[in-house]
Amino acid sequence: MRRRFRIGALAGALAALLPGFAHAAEEATDLVVVADTRVLSGFSLYLANLYNENVWMFAIWAVVLTALLGGFLGLTMDAIMSRIGLDLSQGGGHVEH
Repeated sequence: MRRRFRIGALAGALAALLPGFAHAAEEATDLVVVADTRVLSGFSLYLANLYNENVWMFAIWAVVLTALLGGFLGLTMDAIMSRIGLDLSQGGGHVEH
């Protein structure tokens, strides 16, 4: 019974894929992805235009901003933790009483 179910499930899955294979045989066209800039302004507009025009520079900006924001959040959380009594700068995370 299990074997019949597995064979039936496999046949059903393959039958479901057949239309996709037929569609894939058609000639593909280029897909262009762009950011919609109609309602943006300021730094968001700059980043959207940068994404549309130069993806590599956008990637560099993304890496730099992620590192800066991560550092800022890390230092902020360290300051908050030290104020509530958790000193994380010594390593080991000992709680002072």
